[in-house]
Amino acid sequence: MTTHQWAHRFVTTALLAGAFVCLPVAAGGQKEEALGDSVRLALSNAITDARPPKPQFEDINQRISYLNWLGDKSERLKKTMPHDKARREFLETVWYEAKRAGLEPSLVLGLIQVESAFRKYAVSKAKAHGYMQVMPFWTRVVGDGDRRKLFHLQTNLRYGCSILRMYLEMERGNLFFALGRYNGSRGRAEYPQAVLSAWRRWEKKS
Repeated sequence: MTTHQWAHRFVTTALLAGAFVCLPVAAGGQKEEALGDSVRLALSNAITDARPPKPQFEDINQRISYLNWLGDKSERLKKTMPHDKARREFLETVWYEAKRAGLEPSLVLGLIQVESAFRKYAVSKAKAHGYMQVMPFWTRVVGDGDRRKLFHLQTNLRYGCSILRMYLEMERGNLFFALGRYNGSRGRAEYPQAVLSAWRRWEKKS
């Protein structure tokens, strides 16, 4: 499904759920749910493949598109992440992990902006960790139990992107409800609305 198809489905579902409401986004976090063995195994396999983010391109046009994306987003993140090397590593990892999970990189940037405001060591009241605010129980359910790893850039993004992909599959591609699950507020519009708004801003070129 394309970015625009996702956005259309998102808006339609939100309107059916009771329209958008301009309220502050409440801090939340993923809720621990009973997962089938096949789902747990698939998620565990997705998490444990920790190869470094090395994008592969089928043709030169794809590589040019990637480099343009990298340059544009790097320029826009300068004030938030002033160190060039750290900013480039962050964006390369966002792009790689998003694509690996079948997500739009700008959607992941929007989610990170809403969840942690791009703070690597953010910890919420619900104890969610890192850029994508991953709940520590996931390290026990599908990892090795070491929650400290959630402050590692690629590990945090690997968990976050894999979890959002799982929620999308559970919700049959419905981004509105998948984002609600990610935030622990399924059915409420505030959080999905905030992520969609941030996603749209990141999609636009500076």
